[in-house]
Amino acid sequence: MKRLLTIVSTFALAGTAMAQEMIVYPNDNQSPDQQEQDKFQCYSWAKGQTGFDPMAPPTATEAPPQQEAQQGGVGRGAVRGTVGGAVVGAIAGDTKKGAAIGAASGALMGGMRRSDQKRREQTAQQQWEQEQVAQYTQARNNYNRAYAACLEGRGYTVR
Repeated sequence: MKRLLTIVSTFALAGTAMAQEMIVYPNDNQSPDQQEQDKFQCYSWAKGQTGFDPMAPPTATEAPPQQEAQQGGVGRGAVRGTVGGAVVGAIAGDTKKGAAIGAASGALMGGMRRSDQKRREQTAQQQWEQEQVAQYTQARNNYNRAYAACLEGRGYTVR
């Protein structure tokens, strides 16, 4: 659910930045009805030329990155460290001290592994979001150029 909200908010921000409507001025005294007809025909033409529909909700062009299987963690690391420390302590002749040192170092290492994993996942998610926004922006710009070209060809000034 959190990922879906991130995706929607990413595209909402991108759409807001580009949602500024073009200003269309009729150079040849086209009637309001003719203007609406021309705008609709140019919308349809530009959509067909670019494959982009500004009226459709934005969609991702590829799936977001998958979450990795959870690695590490303080609890898992402590358990592994305790077992390893007890084995090493048994060899050295002090099982309790070895287990305690192993648990502490295992917890630390497990926490670090999990932290690194979360950081990698966040980086991958941010990179994916940036790529999706860039692709959306490019598609929208291509549509806007096609729409403007169509209207200019019908006797309008477009800004």
